[in-house]
Amino acid sequence: MNFFTWKDNGLTNDCSSLDAMASRFEETANLMKKLSQKGFKLKKIQDGQLIIHSDPEVFDQWGFISEELPFKQLCLIPDDETLLDS
Repeated sequence: MNFFTWKDNGLTNDCSSLDAMASRFEETANLMKKLSQKGFKLKKIQDGQLIIHSDPEVFDQWGFISEELPFKQLCLIPDDETLLDS
């Protein structure tokens, strides 16, 4: 399962006004809604929250980098030697 950790530390640290903070929250909310519509899910763990998706292709289309352990990521790479012959 592809995932990345969601941390909102400092989401508004660089904002200079309440309007700027509101805009930042609205942008973040819109992103969360789009992710949800595309099938991303929130998984709570002891240390925080993960955003997960069961389809590696959808995950990659968004440009996210999976935080899965390297050996699990390697299991997702097709073992097709014909790709090397191209």
